[in-house]
Parts: sequence; structure tokens; C-alpha cells
Amino acid sequence: METEEAVASSSSSSATMSKTRKARRSKSNGENKKSPASSRVTRSSGRQPTILALFSKGSNKRKSDEVNGEVKQETNPEKEEEELEEKEQDEKRIKIETKEGSEIKEEATQVKTAPPAKTTPPKCVDCRQYLDDPDLKFFQGDPDNALEEPEMLTDERLSIFDANEDGFESYEDLPQHKVTSFSVYDKKGHLCPFDTGLIERNIELYFSGAVKPIYDDNPCLDGGVRAKKLGPINAWWITGFDGGERALIGFTTAFADYILMDPSEEYAPTFALMQEKIYMSKIVVEFLQNNPDVSYEDLLNKIETTVPPAGLNFNRFTEDSLLRHAQFVVEQVESYDEAGDSDEPPVLITPCMRDLIKLAGVTLGKRRAARRQAIRHPTKIDKDKGPTKATTTKLVYLIFDTFFSEQIEKNEREEDKENAMKRRRCGVCEVCQQPECGKCKACQNMIKFGGSGRSKQACLQRRCPNLAVREADEDEEVDDNIPEMPSPKKMLQGRKKKQNKSRISWVGEPIKRDGKKDYYQKVCIDSETLEVGDCVSVSPDEPSKPLYLARVTALWEDSSGQMFHAHWFCQGIDTVLGKTSDSLELFLVDECEDMQLSYIHGKVNVVYKAPSENWALEGGLDMEIKMVEDDGRTYFYQMWYDQEYARFESPPKLQPSEDNKYKFCMSCARLDEVRQKEILKVMEPQEEVDGKMFYGLATKNGVQYRIGDGVFLLPEAFSFSMKLASPAKRPKKEAVDEELYPEHYRKSSEYIKGSNQDAPEPYRVGRIKEIFCSIRSNGKPNEADIKLRLYKFYRPENTHKSVKASYHSDINLLYWSDEEVTLDFKAVQGRCTVEYGEDLTECIQDYSASGSDRFYFLEAYNAKTKSFEDPPNHARRAGNKGKGKGKGKGKGKSVSALEQSKQEAAEVKLPKLRTLDVFSGCGGLSEGFHQAGISETLWAIEMWEPAAQAFRLNNPGTTVFTEDCNVLLKLVMSGEKTNSLGQKLPQKGDVEMLCGGPPCQGFSGMNRFNSRTYSKFKNSLVVSFLSYCDYYRPRFFLLENVRNFVSFKRSMVLKLTLRCLVRMGYQCTFGVLQAGQYGVAQTRRRAIVLAAAPGEKLPMFPEPLHVFAPRACQLSVVVDDKKFVSNITRTYSGPFRTITVRDTMSDLPEIRNGASALEISYNGEPQSWFQRQIRGSQYQPILRDHICKDMSALVAARMRHIPLAPGSDWRDLPNIEVRLSDGITTRKLRYTHHEKKNGRSSTGALRGVCSCAEGKPCDPADRQFNTLIPWCLPHTGNRHNHWAGLYGRLEWDGFFSTTVTNPEPMGKQGRVLHPEQHRVVSVRECARSQGFPDTYRLFGNVLDKHRQVGNAVPPPLAKSIGLEIKSCVLAKVKEEATGISGRVDS
Repeated sequence: METEEAVASSSSSSATMSKTRKARRSKSNGENKKSPASSRVTRSSGRQPTILALFSKGSNKRKSDEVNGEVKQETNPEKEEEELEEKEQDEKRIKIETKEGSEIKEEATQVKTAPPAKTTPPKCVDCRQYLDDPDLKFFQGDPDNALEEPEMLTDERLSIFDANEDGFESYEDLPQHKVTSFSVYDKKGHLCPFDTGLIERNIELYFSGAVKPIYDDNPCLDGGVRAKKLGPINAWWITGFDGGERALIGFTTAFADYILMDPSEEYAPTFALMQEKIYMSKIVVEFLQNNPDVSYEDLLNKIETTVPPAGLNFNRFTEDSLLRHAQFVVEQVESYDEAGDSDEPPVLITPCMRDLIKLAGVTLGKRRAARRQAIRHPTKIDKDKGPTKATTTKLVYLIFDTFFSEQIEKNEREEDKENAMKRRRCGVCEVCQQPECGKCKACQNMIKFGGSGRSKQACLQRRCPNLAVREADEDEEVDDNIPEMPSPKKMLQGRKKKQNKSRISWVGEPIKRDGKKDYYQKVCIDSETLEVGDCVSVSPDEPSKPLYLARVTALWEDSSGQMFHAHWFCQGIDTVLGKTSDSLELFLVDECEDMQLSYIHGKVNVVYKAPSENWALEGGLDMEIKMVEDDGRTYFYQMWYDQEYARFESPPKLQPSEDNKYKFCMSCARLDEVRQKEILKVMEPQEEVDGKMFYGLATKNGVQYRIGDGVFLLPEAFSFSMKLASPAKRPKKEAVDEELYPEHYRKSSEYIKGSNQDAPEPYRVGRIKEIFCSIRSNGKPNEADIKLRLYKFYRPENTHKSVKASYHSDINLLYWSDEEVTLDFKAVQGRCTVEYGEDLTECIQDYSASGSDRFYFLEAYNAKTKSFEDPPNHARRAGNKGKGKGKGKGKGKSVSALEQSKQEAAEVKLPKLRTLDVFSGCGGLSEGFHQAGISETLWAIEMWEPAAQAFRLNNPGTTVFTEDCNVLLKLVMSGEKTNSLGQKLPQKGDVEMLCGGPPCQGFSGMNRFNSRTYSKFKNSLVVSFLSYCDYYRPRFFLLENVRNFVSFKRSMVLKLTLRCLVRMGYQCTFGVLQAGQYGVAQTRRRAIVLAAAPGEKLPMFPEPLHVFAPRACQLSVVVDDKKFVSNITRTYSGPFRTITVRDTMSDLPEIRNGASALEISYNGEPQSWFQRQIRGSQYQPILRDHICKDMSALVAARMRHIPLAPGSDWRDLPNIEVRLSDGITTRKLRYTHHEKKNGRSSTGALRGVCSCAEGKPCDPADRQFNTLIPWCLPHTGNRHNHWAGLYGRLEWDGFFSTTVTNPEPMGKQGRVLHPEQHRVVSVRECARSQGFPDTYRLFGNVLDKHRQVGNAVPPPLAKSIGLEIKSCVLAKVKEEATGISGRVDS
């Protein structure tokens, strides 16, 4: 079936093959069939080197009743078999279609009652164009002197043979000519395209024009022979892009091959589209070949910024043209992949191609129908150099290279077993249904073709594209609906076991008598002596389970028998590390229990491996990977592990006192400490009145609450006298004119993306007036039931002014009220500071900024009169009673929390951590850390020049390296002090904080590693980043990444990262944070891995500051069926209200689509608290980067027609004709098919736009373009949640979808239209949605700037994390000053 290359040895023919691969056969060449007119074979045998030097091409013949004539003499049985199979397939297809036809008939009978259906306009049976289409053109006829094909071919003007040359035999091959001023038409004379599958479906197409000799490069009519009705066309083909610009397109008829030059005037518009699509596929293939990890938006950016070559009659590529040609482009990619090496990942499954396939509804695997269309690929492309091989330290190399490569191979063997069970292909596409070729690498390995059968690969010709795309998609989905998993089971098994007394005997006398227990120091079991403090293995109840390991912390005898207290060790496999852990490494946990001695199996040796004295300087040295010898009884531990939060920390330094040495258990002590903290207590009793005892102080979770303190409560804790009208539910939908808005029916769901309808209310705030307990009948106060009497504070939105008031107010502004409420003390969620603004010694801004959870009030609110008044005297004095006027506190012991924290901060001046920011982008992470005052970024590494420039603009003191991080690390490790540009490199001991977000392309899926993806991971930037950490050994380390980082490869990437950090000696943990909870109007979940060096405190994750839409706040992570959460407790509410789109950008001046003025004036004051913060305290008259992408005329028209109502998107577009700004008029979208799934509209109109709506295969002739409603969206909407959100507007009261690197109305995050203006969001609006100050500089063109913003870590999120790190540094400094040790819980 496969045709040989024209002249296999001709170097040019292999040079035109894409990728630098050996010349290969084109799968889509199809058979070369003999035509009735002659028995010529359609291959030039090198007689005409002029053309062959330019290109090589496959050609093929119309499929009619002729016999197969193969170029390559193969045995024919195989051929017949294939013909048979094809026939069977066709029959099958016919059966399926008739079956579906009958179903449709049945449906039709049911629909009888509906109003009469609109009939679809008639189509031409040949070319499938609508007969009522104003653009349908007829061929105008040939000039009188035009010749028929055979006659024309003998014209001497076309002869290319010298008279003396024996040119006769060359007629074995088809002659090749050029044709100019051509038109293509069907039997009825309709001008029609030839690339929509008509030729493949055996529709007879003819062409006319002037035929010229092959060597003539001039497209004018001179020297041409006018020819009429050439054809019918048996095949059309494309050859290499000659010189990289234009493609050559050709036709084959029964008599000759023709290369197309210029179309006739009437045919030019039709032909331009084809050239566009051919050129488009060249751009896509070349771009994706070099950049496999780009997004759909990046591809659009590439396409929209590519200038078409001269001579093509269109001036820009648009998204519309990409979608119009998507089927063709994807087929090019498929045939490109097919020609590739089997071990290279196909271009087809890149994220970008998958998005295009979904959006445009491309049918994959259409290889059979297309067999009669030969496609040649662009000439070879030099691949861009991606990042170099990872530079690793010895330790990191050993972990990833030796330790896990074996593990991965083992997994692969298991996978093979599993996969044998799974169906591996879709079975319905045309690729699946082919026979095995018997020739490719995979077939040759099969037993039936004489191979070993080891490789288990499907025939390369039968690689199912649907399966590949589906698997790649599944890899990206993350399942948020996590079933509640029980936390890892405790080993509690203190059940009685029949004791075998002969095994066990006490050694020595009891050392202590305590109640009914006799405590011993030693015991002998099976002639082995154990003493308190030894470690043992313990038999489980189920003999099949592995032994448990524990430290013996006490030995005694009582009525239960001979007992010991076990402080359990946790084995690595039971931590989040799972199988990646070292089998000999144990972890301390806070779990212990009393056990019978008979459970002890034997003594084991557990060694504590403390970090060495000069730990920080050992980075990068040759380290022994083995910590202890594996003799079956020796283990080691270096960390304490928290099972709930997956935190690895240095073991606590609790020491027993002399008198409880014999029974001191660290786990008991810590659990007891936690329990004590949780007990609610009252202190400082004051007086007894009316059966109540009053107190001055209460404590909860280690926090003291005094009279006059502010407290947080959940919103349900109390309500206000001022009853607000319940928030307006969206008005019920009006009936819509379905004729005008035919897609509106798809909007059935009430849920609107980016809406704050479900956002919880922030905490209620109260001030403590009294703390009391009721007196029991026995005269004692019931201290187990503590009550608080509070004054309620109103927030602006709780007053009659409602939500509008909150938008202009500071988010920490409250109103005093004399309304009071009595509550249980246990309802308190936390302490806060509320001050009367006039009493502050500093300005309100400074007060608010210098600590968290700070509120102020200036007025009191009276709900009865709906008025704002001066606060009463007792409101100002609370907590300051008897301390002189104003704030002269400090006398007496009740120092307010505010003063206390101020004094502490003043005492300790923290030096900033010297920071290295790797993969720094434009600097979001560093900006947040700088705002927190924790670090000073001295060095940054960023390979992408525009982002590196932006970083320099904002951090002039930083050394920014614009090069590969692997190269830099290699230089430093080899002892260099500077790089090639003379920039100083940070040396060992210089870097105190390392932060960054390494890109994870290449291995970011959810299923397991295989050896290929593992080797990608091994050489990935994550591994390089860990090597930086190992070499520099910073005090703190932070890795930031997308939420799915924690799930990649069944969480293997996360586990390996943690495993590496633990092995280096770092305390570490991970969590997922939602940026929207830290003060931006955007949903953006990010995975964060934190690590702290030995001797530091491991930071907690910051508590949320703002409430946020609950669906966006699912932050737990499941690893190996265990559910992990971070330490965050504020899950239901938070101190401040959510930040909205209005807060973010309502003050920005109006601009138009394509606005490009880099500096304009603000034209007004900030309106909201957020805007005041983001503009900064210095007065800035100039607004920068309020610019937006210039969208094409068609996209601009669509944006203009999207209504302003919340939740509006493409489904609200009217189906009308509109005159575009470029003078073209759009068409109405035609509904031509019965839509099986959605039925008909209320008026009986059809709803399908493609034959697939009826369950048949897609028909390329159904595609429509230049319509206001994009054809591809109703085409594929049923499979993709109706494409909710594409062309969506932001909602003023809602939030942004994750800010993307390129706002595209049809991109992954389609909600990118301004709430009121007809344009996509501007760079400044996106920067604000990420929380960048307005003064922050960006660099490059509009798309560069969008990319910088979209890739950044939101500075407010980074700032919150920075403050947590700061509090750890502070705690350590204080601890060292006072000499206290023992773990301090936050």
C-alpha cells in the first residue's frame, strides 16, 4: 500500500522531510492505481530533475474499479486482503448508518406534534454548497481557444524534450506541468474548494486555466496553453515549502500532474483560504515542534503575530482562521507524528493541540478517507535547545538516579500486567481499524512477525490518537471531590494476650511504687535484657503484617500483668513519602500506648542521626546515601512527623525531670501539653453578682482574652437589629427570543463562574464586656461553662447602607454599637485588636499595616434611627480603665495585645535574609517577601529576557542572571566566582533563603512515571532546583507551583521532592493555598513546599485573611488514599470580606479594544480600599500599562454583542449579520441538522450545525465561518459543558478566573472580557488581579507583559507566607535570647 519516495536516493527528497529524520514513507499516500486511459505508473523516474530538486511528492489515483498497480512490487494477497477489509469496513459503516437512519425516523414520528420544522435550504449534491448562498459562484466558461486535456498535452509549447532526446519511454510516467489562472468547479459549474473531502469522496471536480511548462516560474498567461475541463482530479497534494515560505499544491489527473501557480480572479478568494490553511499548519507544526509545552493561548499569540508571506491575499492570521482550518491542521500534525520516531512524544498530545481538538471538534484518526491526499511536510526544522541536562549535586543524583530508577522499572513491570487487562484503543477511529503493517519497529518485535514479543507496543500505524489525547487529558484533571479518608490507623492494640510467663522475668527490684504499679528499670525477655529507653519490635495481631517498632519508656507490673509503655515510631512507608522513603528510616510521632510485654518480639537498634555541626557547608559533597548498615535490626531516625499535616520537623527537645525519668514519655508529655492548651480556663476572679462569678481573664488554645479585647466569631454567632433585605437573588430568566438567540438554551445552570453569591460572610467582631460563669447549687462557679458578654460591632455592609458602603470603606473599618450579646466562650474563633481611631498615636494606615487582625472605628451606629453618631465614652475607654487618659498604658499587668506586639517587634531588629530567587519571572514572589520585610533578593535567575528585564526594573540592586540555572550551578560547583558576563555568583554560605517556581513540563501528568517520563523528571528543573538547595543549604526553602504539582504522577513528584529534602536534613511540609484568601480578586490555587534548616523553626502556612468562594477553596490533598490538610483553621470564615473585581479596577479609565498608550492619567481618585493600597501612598499621576490586546474585527464584533449582565458569555450572542470594522459582513449561523441530544427549539427550529449532531461522522462541508456565533462552539458544546465562560464577561461583584498568560475569549479561561467595556482585560487590570502595585514595572510588548503577570506568584500571597517565615525567625531569635527550648506551637 505504501508508495516509495520518488527517487529514494535523491537527497533533496529526504531533505524536505520534516524533523531531521531518515526519509520515510508517507502513510497517507494511498495506492497508486492504474487509470483506464493508460497503464502508466504515476511516478516520475527522475527525467525531470528540475522539479524533483524542489520537492518530493506522493500522488494517488481516484478510487474506482481499476486494479491496483503498485510501484513497489509487493505480493498481492496482502493487497486484496486490505481491499476486502476496507470493503467490510464500508459495509459496517453503511449498516451503522442505516441503523441510525431508522432511529432518526422513529424520532421524527414522535416530533410530529411540534410546530412545523424549518426546512434546511437545499445543497448541491456534488459540492455540498448551499444553493441560496450569495457567495456561490459559477465558473464563467473557457475562452474559445481552450483545448481539451489530451490535445493540450501534445502542444509543442509544453514539450520539454530536445528533438534528439529519446523522450519516448518517459511517457511511462505522468508528465508534469504548471497551471496558472486556474479555476476548480464541479459538474454543475459551481466554483468549489478541492480540500473539503470532495475528491476523497469521488466527486468529479474539473479545472481550467493556462498550462505552462514545468520550468516556467512566471505565473502570467504568456506562454501558456489555455485548457478546459482538465480532469476529473484524481488527487491533490502538497509538497515541501520551497525556501520555507510558500507551499506547492498540485493536482493529478489521468493524464498528467499539474502544479498550481496563480488562481483566476474569480477563484482567488476560495484558493486563498486553502493557502492560509496550508501555511497555518506549517506554523503550528514548526512552533509545537520547538515548544511542546505551550498553551493554546501561546499558539494563538504565535499565529496572530506571524506576518503571512507576501503574495498570499490575506494580511493577518486570526483565531477564526485557526479554528476554521483546525481539522486540516490536526491531520498535518497526525501525519507529522506518524513519520516520527516511536519514542518521541507525539505533538498531538501537547496541551495546546488537545485544547484545539476539543474546541474545534476535530475528528482524529481520519487516515482512511484521507488516503487519497498526499501531504508533504515542511522541510526539516532545527529544534530549539531546551534546558540542558540537569546539574545535580551528588546527593540529589544518587537519590534520583540509583534509588528510584530501579523503583520505576519495577513499577513499569507491574503496569505492564495491569495494562494487559485494559482496553488500549478507542476501536472506532480509522487508525484503530487498520491491519498491522508488519514493517515498523513495533511489528518487527511481534512474535507473529518473527520478533521476540518483548516490547508490547502496538503497530505504529495503529497508534490510536483518540486514546492518546484522552489519556493526556485525564492526566491533567484533578479530582477535588475527595472522599473523607480515615486518618492513618493507629496501632492501638492494648488487648490482652495470653501471657507466656516463662519468656519474661523482671531484672532487679522495682525502682518506684506508684499507686498499684511497680515500676522496673529492666526486664529479661527470651534471655535478652531490655531496659527503659531501649527500642523493640512488636508483633502485630495479624501475623502477616510487618513488625511495629517502638521505644520502651516505662516497665511495670499491675493487675493487667507485665506491661510496658510504647512510644511508637512511624515507618517511612506510613508517612506521605510512601514507597519513596528509606526502608530503614523511622520517624518520631506523637503516638503511644500501654502494651503487654508478651507482644515484644525482640530488641532493635534505633540510632538518632543528628545533623552534623557544619551541616550548612556539607552541601554538594560526596555523601554516603546509606545512613546505617542494613543488618535487619538497625534503623535510624532524624525527624518528628505530624501525620495530619505531613510536617517533618526536628525532634522536640523535651527532657524528663529527675523524678519522672522511669516513666517519661515524650509523646505523652506533648499530647498532654496540647490537651492542656485546649482546655478553656478562667482566671483573676473579680466579684460575684446575681448568681454569676465574674473574671478578668479567660484562656483558649494558649491565647489570653481580657475584658476590652476584640474577638472573632463565626457569622452565625449573632445577628444584628438592622435586618437587611436578603441579598438579591438573580432575577428569574425572561423568555428569550430563540430565533435571535439560538444558543441561549444552553444556559440552564444557575451557577456562574467567578461569582461571589456563595462567598461566606467575614467573622463577626465583638468586644468583651464581661467574662463570667454561673454559680452552681453547691456555691462553686461552673468553670466548665464560660460565658462572654460582648458589644457587637457592625461592619459597613451590616448597616442600612448595605454592600455599597463596604466598597468605599476600609476593609478593617467597624462601627461601635451598644447592642450586646451573651455567648459561650468556646464560640470564640480568635483575638483581634479594635481601637478607636482618635485614640491612635499613629495614622490609621500605619496602625492597620503594622500587624494583622487590626480594626478601628470612628463612629457608632444606631440601628433604630439608622444613623451614625459619636461613640459613647465607654466605647473609647474599654480596656484602658484607670490608666490615665488616651493610650498611656503600660502600668498594671493588663498590657493590650497591640502594645505587647509592638514592644516585641521594636526590641528585635531582624536582619533580612539574603535571598536567591530561581525561575523568578518578573518578581512576584520576591515582591511579596520584600513587602513582608523578611528578605532581600540579592540574586535572581530568569531565562526569559523580557521577564528578567522587568525584574531588573523593580529590583535595581539585584544581580539578575539571564541564563540556564543548570549552567550557573555547574559554574559555582566547579569553583567559579563569576559567570561569562562577569556577574558575581553567590557562593556557599551566601544564600539564606532559596525560593522559586520550577516549570514542570514534560512530566506533569497524573498517571505513573514510566522510564521515559522519569528520565524527563530526572533532568527537570525541579531536580536542578533541589540541587541548588542541597548545594547552598539555605536557612529557608520555598517551592511554589500549580495546584496539581502535588498530584503529578500519582503524587510521585511531590514525594520525591520531600524525600530529597528530608534526606538533606531539612524540616519540610507542603500545602495548597488559595490566593483569593489573601486579598486578590482571583481564584488561584498554588502548591507550596516549605523547608527549614535544622535549628530553624518550620513555618506554618498563613491563615486566610479574606473569605472567598468556597468551591475555589478545596485545599486538601489525597496522597496514596490518605487525606492531608494544611494547618489552616479558618476554613469557614475570615477577618475580612472578599475582594471583588469592582474593588480591583473600577477606578481605571475607559479604554478601547487594542488601546496601546503606555502611560495615561488616572482621571480620578481611588474608589476602594484595595485601590488605595495598590496605588500606594505616594501620589502617582501616571497610570502605566493600561493597554489591551487588539482583537480581530470579528472578535471585536462578538465582544460588542455580549450583554453586560453577570454570567453573560457566547451563548448570549445574537444570530445576526453585522458589518465589521474591516468592511466585511458576517453571516448568520445556519442550523442544518437535527440535534439528537438537545432536540429542537420551542419554534421547531433545528439546533445542530454538523452531521455529528445526528450521530454521524463530522462532514467538513458543514463548517461555517465568519459568523457572529462561532460555529465550533455549538459544534462541540455538548461534550464540554456548553463551553460555559467563553467570551465571558467578568462580573463587578465577582472575581477573576486564574489570570492567564494571554487573555483569549476562546482560551482555557475564556472569562476575560471587561464587565462593561467591549474589550479583553488590560495588562494593568490583570496585574491588579494578581495584587501587583501600580508602580510595579513590566517589560516588552503587550503579550510579553501579559505573560509576565500571568506567570507570577501574587505578591499578597507571597507576603503572607513571608510573614510566617518572619515569625519563625523572630521566635528563634527570642528563644536564643531567653534560652528556652521545647517546641512552640503557633
